[in-house]
Amino acid sequence: MRAAAIAAEDELEDIAVTAEVARRTIGLDMFDVQIHVALALMSGKIAEMPTGEGKTLAAVPVICRHAKQNRGVHVMTANDYLARRDTRWMTPIYSFLGLSVGCIQQEMTRDQRRLAYSCSITYTTANEVGFDYLRDGLALRPSEQIQRPFNAVVIDEVDATLIDEARIPLVIAGGTSEQATLARRADEVVRELRLARDYLVDEHSHNVALTDDGIAAVERAFECGSLFQASNLSLHAAVQDSLHAHALLRRDVDYLVKDDRIQSVDEFKGRIAPSRRWPASLQTAIEAKEQVALRTQGRILGSITLQNLIALYPQVCGMTGTAATQAEEFESVYGLQVKVIPTRRPVIRVDHPDVVFPTKGEKDRAVIQEICRAHASGRPVLVGTASVEESERLSAKLAPVPHQVLNARNHDREAAIIERAGQLGAVTVSTNMAGRGVDIELGRGVADLGGLYVIGTNKHESRRIDNQLRGRAGRQGDPGSSRFFISLEDHLLVKHGIDHPGLTDDPESIQRAIEGHHLETRRFLHQYEGVIEQQRRSLQRQRQEILLGDRPHASEAERIVELTTIDDLWSEHLADVAELREGIHWVSFGGREPLHEFLKNVCDRFDDLRDSFEEEVAKRMAEVKGGRHEVLQRGATWTYLTTDQPFGSGGQRIFAGLRRKYEAGSFWG
Repeated sequence: MRAAAIAAEDELEDIAVTAEVARRTIGLDMFDVQIHVALALMSGKIAEMPTGEGKTLAAVPVICRHAKQNRGVHVMTANDYLARRDTRWMTPIYSFLGLSVGCIQQEMTRDQRRLAYSCSITYTTANEVGFDYLRDGLALRPSEQIQRPFNAVVIDEVDATLIDEARIPLVIAGGTSEQATLARRADEVVRELRLARDYLVDEHSHNVALTDDGIAAVERAFECGSLFQASNLSLHAAVQDSLHAHALLRRDVDYLVKDDRIQSVDEFKGRIAPSRRWPASLQTAIEAKEQVALRTQGRILGSITLQNLIALYPQVCGMTGTAATQAEEFESVYGLQVKVIPTRRPVIRVDHPDVVFPTKGEKDRAVIQEICRAHASGRPVLVGTASVEESERLSAKLAPVPHQVLNARNHDREAAIIERAGQLGAVTVSTNMAGRGVDIELGRGVADLGGLYVIGTNKHESRRIDNQLRGRAGRQGDPGSSRFFISLEDHLLVKHGIDHPGLTDDPESIQRAIEGHHLETRRFLHQYEGVIEQQRRSLQRQRQEILLGDRPHASEAERIVELTTIDDLWSEHLADVAELREGIHWVSFGGREPLHEFLKNVCDRFDDLRDSFEEEVAKRMAEVKGGRHEVLQRGATWTYLTTDQPFGSGGQRIFAGLRRKYEAGSFWG
């Protein structure tokens, strides 16, 4: 008890000192609610704090407390801009306390990154930390590594990192360019296929499959004999990926075409995700579909999800405006409790009940009328839409009303558009870009008119995303209101109404059911992936011992050969595991349990990797002695994000299943 009391006194003293330094250096006072946030963070919790309440300053006491341990603390923000802004803003406090501060930006060199990581405090993004971690994991010399061992992390917008993006793999790849001929040819053939006749689409499961007629059409076009022969594996995979690209992925919704490149759109943020690609062959199929240059995909050398990256930190805490709805997941998956912090001033925003229409057309007309009515009164209006396509379609219908559009196509104008969004008479049509991390200040006289009016045109699968949009209004006790206009033809109700037919006019109940389903899915997938992560850590420890010279070697060449051999064997293992995942679902047809079969196979293959290591090293050393010195060199590598499809695309699984059923003589039966 006495130790706990002393620790609590120390925490309060740290907060008091930081608050006083903040007042002296940057002229800001810490309010009671910010102190409550600081206490929650110091106890390793997630603090839910609404927008505009001062999360940036509230986190500083715990950042300073961790920094005094001299082992480094990472502060993860949502993007490079916020990392840069918060570093500049808070540096006077840290400098006064004798703490050094670094900031990681995407365009930085290795030396600049090493310097930033060596500081007491490093502002960055989760992606940059993850990519640097993967690069360090391929270093051939200790001097090439730039990170220190992980110690503590404070995560802003923690629900985005640990829930929305937790299972998105960060990838490092290398190797030579693949042949583009097959992808181009598959694209030509798929363009001639017709829905219902040649292929079927299941929007609910996000799957697409060839029919008998479609299979026959592909076989005729390629003159390949049976599409299901082992020799046609690459061909039918290319066709299926092309079919997936054409039937299930939509331009200006799932991605944009800009500067002769496919640019993925983040479904949660509505922003371009510049480093994100789909799994290699599907990415190539999309590029072929849009007739842009095909980018080199290479082979995967290493990968880690944000969930597993954060698990490497001994000390974790975070903040967000929306965490309470996922409190169970934070507790069960990460062991993090959620503390809801009251607002400094009462929230007087009025959240009106949803308005439900039978059709999209009726909904759109009602939305336009409501925007025009509010605009006529002078109230600023923020309209949240689900995609670039929808934002531009709504904009066209709003032509007579002066307004601004904010989406991934014009993200460079974001600051200027947001600056005006709370002014008298402003109308802003936006994707999810305006739904998180955006602080809209009211112009003169706007509060007397009722404040900002937020209109949502769709409900998302997660209530948190809707609540983020609502939270743009009513900041710091300001007046404001929100209302969602939805239709029974909206994507949420069409896709999930099949599972919940009695709830088609009750979106929130559907959202709760979807959130529960997603939680169970993430837990289930974590079981599949957990063993691979353990293998990765085991191999990485062995690799680090070799890198640092903890194991004796006969020569420098042998040390490098051992490192590159580990890397190549692990890359091959990842490829084997990916292939195994794509087909493991179908072992249930034989009465076997998929998870057991998967884990058994993965463990057996990892044992094979271990057993082959010494023999492979000996073989490569013989090649070096014979004059093949290229095995001592590392080729070019690059990093990217891929999509959360740990078991392959739905189409690949369907295709694999159909092939097995065909070979078993029970095709379509």
